[in-house]
Amino acid sequence: MCVTCGCSDDGETKIINLEIDEAEHHHTHTLPDGTVITHSHSNDTHIEASQIHAKIHNTTISLEQDILAKNNLLAAQNRGWFKGRNILALNLMSSPGAGKTTLLTRTINDLKHQLSISVIEGDQETANDAKKIKETGSKVIQINTGTGCHLDASMIDRGLQQLNPPLNSVVMIENVGNLVCPALFDLGEQAKVVILSVTEGEDKPIKYPHMFRASNIMILTKIDLLPYVDFDVQKCIEYAKQVNPKIQIFQISVTTSTGLESWYAWIIAKLTSLSILLP
Repeated sequence: MCVTCGCSDDGETKIINLEIDEAEHHHTHTLPDGTVITHSHSNDTHIEASQIHAKIHNTTISLEQDILAKNNLLAAQNRGWFKGRNILALNLMSSPGAGKTTLLTRTINDLKHQLSISVIEGDQETANDAKKIKETGSKVIQINTGTGCHLDASMIDRGLQQLNPPLNSVVMIENVGNLVCPALFDLGEQAKVVILSVTEGEDKPIKYPHMFRASNIMILTKIDLLPYVDFDVQKCIEYAKQVNPKIQIFQISVTTSTGLESWYAWIIAKLTSLSILLP
C-alpha cells in the first residue's frame, strides 16, 4: 500500500505495449528463496499466474522511509533522461471525463506533421484510451495501475524503456483521472497541465488547491458548452489565480477549435526553449 495516499503499491501495475500481442505477456520474478520463475499471462493462465503472484507478494513489509523522497529521486533521474534527449515531457491531469484524451488525440493529429509526440497513458484498467491514441499513429504505452490512483516516477521510468521516444520530441503523460494524488507525485516532467471542463464547476481550483498550485498550465475545456451550463469563467480564473498566481490559462474547445492554436504555440515554444538551453 502507498503510505502517502493509501492506494495500492506498484505490485499491481501493468504496462501494455500495444505493438505486442495483448493476449499474452510474460513476467520473470525472483522468490524470497532465490528461485526465479518466468510465467505468462493469457486467458487460460490467470489462475496459475495469480497463485505465483500470491506466493511472491504474501509478505507485508512496513516502510518507514519517505515514499515521496524515493519517488522524487526517480523523478530527478527521469528529468535528466528527458533533458539529455531534448524531450519535452508534459503531465496531463484532470478528473475523469474532463476531456484529456479528446484534447490529446486532437493535439497529436494537428501537430504530427510538425512534432513527434509519444504518449504514456495511465488508467486503472483497460487499454481503451491507448487504442484511441494509437489510431493517430502516435507511439503509446498503456500503464494500468490496478487500484492505484496515480502514476509515479517508477512507472514512468519503466514505461519509457518500452516507449523509447525519439530525440527532440514530446512525451505526453496522461495521468489517472484524479484531482488529488497526481499532484503529489513528480514524474520528471517539465510542466504539469491540469485540465478542467466547464461542466465541472468553477470552484474546482479552491476545492482542490494542491492540484492547481502544483500545475504550470490550466486548460479550460469544452467552452463551446458555456451557453448551456452554469459556469462562471471569470470566477474560475480568479480562483485559479488565487491559488496559483503564476498559472497560465488556455480556454479551449476541441469541437470548435477555439483556443487550440495558443495551446499548440505554447508546446512548440516550450520544446524550442529546451533546444536553446542545450549546451
